[in-house]
This record gives sequence, C-alpha cells and structure tokens, in this order.
Amino acid sequence: MIDLRSDTVTRPSKKMLEAMMAARVGDDVLGDDPTVNALEEKAAEMFGMEAALFCPSGTMTNQIAINVRTRPGDEVICHRFSHVYYYEGGGMMRNSGVSVCLLDGPRGLITAREVEDHINPASDPHRPLTSLVEVENTMNKGGGACYDFGELERISAVCRKQGLKFHLDGARLFNALATAGGTPAQYGSIVDSVSICLSKGLGAPVGSLLIGDKSFIKQGRRVRKAFGGGMRQAGYLAAAGIYALDHNITRLAEDHTRARYLGEILKSMPYVEMVYPVETNIVIFKLGARWSAREFLDRLKENDIHALSLDPRGIRFVTHLDFTEEMMEQVEQVLKSLA
Repeated sequence: MIDLRSDTVTRPSKKMLEAMMAARVGDDVLGDDPTVNALEEKAAEMFGMEAALFCPSGTMTNQIAINVRTRPGDEVICHRFSHVYYYEGGGMMRNSGVSVCLLDGPRGLITAREVEDHINPASDPHRPLTSLVEVENTMNKGGGACYDFGELERISAVCRKQGLKFHLDGARLFNALATAGGTPAQYGSIVDSVSICLSKGLGAPVGSLLIGDKSFIKQGRRVRKAFGGGMRQAGYLAAAGIYALDHNITRLAEDHTRARYLGEILKSMPYVEMVYPVETNIVIFKLGARWSAREFLDRLKENDIHALSLDPRGIRFVTHLDFTEEMMEQVEQVLKSLA
C-alpha cells in the first residue's frame, strides 16, 4: 500500500524503536519521567524559550494555548482555514468559550495589516475583546504554504503594540524551516507560544510539544490535566520525539523534492485543472470535469494508492519518510496511465 493521505501515517524506524525501548521512564504526571523532561528541555532550548509541555496531540497543544491565553467571551483572530478552527472539532468554543474572527488571505496566510484592521476596540463593550492572534506555518489547507518571516515579525509587532498574545501552530514548522531557512530560535523570539508536532514529518508515533515561558507552561500543565492529557510512563513516547529531533529534521528536504516532482507530473495530466504551488511536502490539486474527487480516489485505490479529498474536486497528497523513491515511480506510472 502506498499511503499519501498524510505524513501522520509514518511508523517508527528500527532505530527509533530501539531508542524507545531503551528509554528511562518515570511518572510524567508526577514530574519525574526523565526522558519526558529531557525532551521538553531540548525543545525549549531549540526555540530559545523557557519551558515546554509534552502532549498527546497538536490539537491538544493548540487548545491548551488558547485556553491559557483567553477568557470566555474573548476573541481569537485566525484564518478561516486554520487548523485550530477548521479541524479541531470546535474546540475553541467548546473548551474555552471564545469567539473567533476569521480572516481570508490567499493560501491560508494572513497579514499584519489584516490583523490590525480586525482588532476590536477594547473600549467597546458591544464587541468581544480581542486577546489572541493565531497563525499556522506551514499552512495545511494552503498546500503547505510557508509564511514570509518578515510578515510574521510584523504580525508580532502588531500584537505587542496592541497587548495581544501571538500563538504559532507550527505543526509542520520544520518543513517551513527546511524550505525558507531560519532557525527555531528566530521563531521563538517573535511569538508567545508555539506548538510543534513530532508525529508528522518527523516520524514519531505520537506527540506534540507546546513551548513558551515558564508561567505559561505551568498554567498549561494544569489545563492539560483538566483536558485528560496527563500521561504516566510517557518517556517511551518522548524518546521517539528526541530521536526525531536529532535525526529526522534534515531529511525533510527529501519529502519536499518528491512533492515537487509529484506536482510537476500532475500539471502535465489532462484530467488536472490546477495544482497549488508546492513549497513543502503537501500537494493539493483540482480535478477537471472528467472525475469527481471520490471517483479519482477510487481509481487510485484500485492501484493500492491512498489519498484524501478536500472538496468535491480537490485532492491532497502528502509525502513523508515512508514514501520511497520506488513508491514515487509507481505513483507516476499510475497517474500517467489514468490519462
């Protein structure tokens, strides 16, 4: 089976499994799992921030950040296709009771000017109090689009000027770094909190990290407990995260190369109407009138290739460390045969 549904489908390598089985563990809820502590310290240091919190998922890290940074009735500014709004089950409203201001920039990206134009006056009791700005980098629904770092700096400046907090959903931030350059510490210097996922392109089986200052993470730990996210001997999972950060960052460029190649193949296919620009490991394309997304996915499944639809004519491929060069050749053959 060739699985292009997501980069979350990867399985631990033999060496990652060995690192997991050799992990020293304790009880993380009691704070004495040495491998979890080491992972959190490592991530905080990478981003030049004070502390980190290991959680089961990126949805949880994002929801914790929103819960800590807002009060019920506050408003969060984000893109209408952002993961925190579009793919987290209404968690902002369910968990934190917040309102949301949805912006609509191209490919899921927003600008500092748009943020500034949508901040509600704190003196107006008729409107919710704007308290948090959230961006996603890379942008999933935008085809893995990357923010220009300068634009993020300008959004950060607006937040500081207006007394707002700035959260970065960096589930695929290392993909952005592999494409656009820069360092984690540069991002840590302009945001108040960042979430990174270990179980996407980095290949760990489970886990995300929320990173920020000590006071924020202390509050976040309390919220994680209330959300049911406290884990016991989580060091076995944390060891996979440490291995991923040590060994699987630089190889992300391979996934990007394969994604760009897929994009070029698709552009030449008569049944494809449009392909989003391919910047990282996500390829989104629109089909013409010949097939619906469901029909096209059925054709792929007949050849043991699996992908996801985004809308009635939209398809997403995601490359990852378990998608090999041999698999690429098979996908190319099938895509060409369908023409």
